[in-house]
Amino acid sequence: MPTAILTGQPVPGSSIESELRSLGFDVQYASGAPDTETLLARVPATERVAVVDARFVGHPHALRLGLTDPRFPLSAVPGAVTARPEGRQALTRAMARENSAGGGTALAVDNLADRITAALGADGADVHRPELGSLVAAVPADPQARNEARQAVAAVDDEAVRLKSAVKARDGFVTTFAISPYSRYIARWCARRGLTPNQVTTASLLTALIAAGCAATGTRGGFVAAGVLLIASFVLDCTDGQLARYSLQYSTLGAWLDATFDRAKEYAYYAGLALGAARGGDDVWALALGAMVLQTCRHVVDFAFNEANVDSTAAANTSPTAALSDRLDSIGWTVWLRRMIVLPIGERWAMIAVLTAVATPRITFYALLIGCALAATYTTAGRVLRSMTRKATRTDRAAAALADLADSGPLAETGARSLAGTARRLPAFAAPAVALLGGAVVVATAALTDFGGPWPLVAAAVYVLTSSLAVARPLKGALDWLVPPFFRAAEYLTVLALAAKADVNGALPAAFGLVAAVAYHHYDTVYRIRGDAGAPPAWLVRTAGGHEGRTLVITALAVLLTATQFKVALTVLAVAVALVVLAESIRFWVAAHKVGAPAVHDEGEPA
Repeated sequence: MPTAILTGQPVPGSSIESELRSLGFDVQYASGAPDTETLLARVPATERVAVVDARFVGHPHALRLGLTDPRFPLSAVPGAVTARPEGRQALTRAMARENSAGGGTALAVDNLADRITAALGADGADVHRPELGSLVAAVPADPQARNEARQAVAAVDDEAVRLKSAVKARDGFVTTFAISPYSRYIARWCARRGLTPNQVTTASLLTALIAAGCAATGTRGGFVAAGVLLIASFVLDCTDGQLARYSLQYSTLGAWLDATFDRAKEYAYYAGLALGAARGGDDVWALALGAMVLQTCRHVVDFAFNEANVDSTAAANTSPTAALSDRLDSIGWTVWLRRMIVLPIGERWAMIAVLTAVATPRITFYALLIGCALAATYTTAGRVLRSMTRKATRTDRAAAALADLADSGPLAETGARSLAGTARRLPAFAAPAVALLGGAVVVATAALTDFGGPWPLVAAAVYVLTSSLAVARPLKGALDWLVPPFFRAAEYLTVLALAAKADVNGALPAAFGLVAAVAYHHYDTVYRIRGDAGAPPAWLVRTAGGHEGRTLVITALAVLLTATQFKVALTVLAVAVALVVLAESIRFWVAAHKVGAPAVHDEGEPA
């Protein structure tokens, strides 16, 4: 149980003790710095501890933001400072500094909590100070100031601010105006009944899977029910994040579940639509797989671009394209138009749900493919222009992240070492150009030649060579963030082309399963990097073969096996890859949660 140490002279009529207890703290009193240091030493090192001035006046949510957010080792608001177990050592040092003879800060601060916060800053500790906005957090020095602070507290509705802050600050049009106005109240209802964000996330997944099952019936009633349930799943998907923000229930496991289940829900729904269409005599598995490939590649573009520019040396918004974007953002209606153009998850799921209910699966997939293609063209073109015109230098950390996203296996790594000298002599744009060329060769060959012929295997061997050359030097070029998306598109589209060319019942569903399993591995890599957990272990990448190894194996199977045998091989590969990557992923994230990995909160997909 966390402990709050109230320091200083208690104020008659103050509610600070009851507010701290309502936040889950065990409250103890200290008369001064020596007593506070003694009590601090008695609190187990594995528990959160807070030092709060007894004269504190403010909103309960200000205290909640300052003292209970699990994402930050050290956090403070005026009159209160807290430390999680990983920040206890820094807090103890600052406390000792304040209690030592001649210690203390040079600042004229009249309460111990703020002096400790100042000492932490002087020691170079990273202390989180939440944005309070209209919320009040103060330590009045006299009765008049205390009365004014109380009036300021009474003038602002604490619960209204808390509800508003539960909604994501930047979101799509549909989510902002059609979902969040009421989903926030569902989040509050869940919080008051002790439900957790992970439980709501799981409910959202189950709802989407039921929706997929309804779509798989192939009946008009099933399609209508599927559309309604998909919207309900999205409402719950918004609710889990709002519940996390409302109650500050952030966790590493929760962020992973939220992100992973979003992908599982959407792609399972694609499969349900394809099964439903098949029941009606229409084979749309190629469209379903194409939609999954396109959407996954869109996400890889987002992730790679962001990782390439996440460091301060690469984040300068200096390009003319960025300046134009800023000017457009100053015009109200263009903001919403641009957010809708990129077809974020709210707009995308709303479109899918409506078309499922009123049209056919084929029309739904056509609309989805056209919309996602236009969105991908718009966002990728803007990012290419920004990258070509901005003045920035990529860091080693950004290059390492791009290398991890590339998912190069043993073949590419071995080739990269032997081609390092050649790569250094190539121009700056060589890496993405070579990656694009090699990918285009293998995809075109698989799509344009007869199934069972040797040419796809030859093209795959060329792809291994070009992939090696693309990663033979650090990915620090202006457009090197395009390398991972090019690799993803090449691998996934090769599988799609070969399965379609096999022209045997069940080949495309098997290919859908294989691409889904591999895509999960690639998404898992992204989520580990986002959570500062590093890339998946090298043994997993080697076991999975890397993108170039899998492409070579799949093309070899297409040459050596009959179409029916190829379908079986794809199924076996899909199961094997899924078992390996899921087992390692679940083991890693559950273990990270048990050992108390830093809590994170993923604000969701950018498009």
